[in-house]
Amino acid sequence: MSSLLDQSALTDLAERLVAAARRAGADQADAVAVRSVSLSIDVRDGAVEESQRSEGDDIGLRVLVGHKQASISTNDMTADGLDALAERAIAMAKAAPEDKFAGLADPALLAKKFPGLDLLDPDMPGIDVLERRAREAEAAGLAVSGVSKSGGASASAGIGGMVLVTSDGFVGSTIGSRHSISMSAIAGEGTGMEQDYDFTSTLHAADLEDAGKIGRSAGERAIKRLNPRKVATRRVPVVFDPRISGSLVGHLASAANGASVARKTSFLREKRGEKIFAAGIDIVDDPLRRRGQRSRAFDAEGVATQMQKIVENGVLKTWLLDCATARELDLKTTGHAQRGASSVPSPGPSNLHLSPGSKSPAELIDEIEDGFYVTDLIGMGVNLVTGDYSRGASGFWIEHGELTFPVSEVTIAGHLDEIFASLVPGNDLTFRYGTNAPTLRLEGLTVAGH
Repeated sequence: MSSLLDQSALTDLAERLVAAARRAGADQADAVAVRSVSLSIDVRDGAVEESQRSEGDDIGLRVLVGHKQASISTNDMTADGLDALAERAIAMAKAAPEDKFAGLADPALLAKKFPGLDLLDPDMPGIDVLERRAREAEAAGLAVSGVSKSGGASASAGIGGMVLVTSDGFVGSTIGSRHSISMSAIAGEGTGMEQDYDFTSTLHAADLEDAGKIGRSAGERAIKRLNPRKVATRRVPVVFDPRISGSLVGHLASAANGASVARKTSFLREKRGEKIFAAGIDIVDDPLRRRGQRSRAFDAEGVATQMQKIVENGVLKTWLLDCATARELDLKTTGHAQRGASSVPSPGPSNLHLSPGSKSPAELIDEIEDGFYVTDLIGMGVNLVTGDYSRGASGFWIEHGELTFPVSEVTIAGHLDEIFASLVPGNDLTFRYGTNAPTLRLEGLTVAGH
């Protein structure tokens, strides 16, 4: 374990690779070195179904020869392997087309301070601890009256570290952990069976929800889905449960991605600086949140990160930019570069959330005479070029301000312009995922049933 937590060897490796690239003829270069270890166990019906352990080291090199760039990766960590990798990368770059926007970050933007974000729980549990967590979750789910079968339970833990070195002198490293528990429960019999799940995922084991609670929640959710009804097609208010409400924030982030804007494949490409949500709506990207699921002090180009409001008081304030897309759009990077060992940087969010409103979920629902409370979404029927939105959904019908009966096999449809403009947030925001939002009420979506 100590070797995993000590990133000096990874740093030395990345520095040697960048030096090899410069010797081979690169004008600029950067290297990403990644190391990870993970354990997981799956149980079903009280028996261990699968147990896995994985470890991996990967290193990626990006080289620039003039305005031509190439990216390559390997797990051959020998000196000869690094030299060969650098030479292949240079040959690839020379054969690549010109990209006038490619290049390393402006040195003035590079991170110089690395605040402690408390991302690492150094105590990796053994397989026995993970098995106990999974068994406890499954047993609690099966104990719920009406649950007929287990869909399986799992527990996992892992630690991963990354080092970034650039030919401009930047050296940065990050390391974090991850723990999770999940359970899937099945209720009913035969063709009337319904399935649901719950899970918890945190950086520190101490922050995990109780395994029994996860199992019970999965079982209770499955029971509530029994005997679903169909509904006639109509246009009604729709409320998104917090479990899926963050998906709308994700669609906003994808449409506000600088790469999509530069390619003219976003329906928001002409709307920076315009009001697209109601007054009072803020959507925040906060990479510096302690114990955040996607926290980071620097991005994949070494640029210092900071909290930013993507949407402020309803107005779309900025795109998510890395250096290349910022140059293409004649803007400044927002520090949102992401990359893997085998890819060049591209923009992506960190910890996103939609700020809470003033009304409770009960108040949002109480005002609805006829509507739909959505707990699950199916499919990816969202066109970010046009903004058209259509997804399969299940949940509960709302009558006179109350959740009355379960509904499945329907489609909800609208346009993201209208969805964003009508959105009203509840006051129940919790930070459970990488992208979070409270309960959300949306006006005038079409629910397509029978």
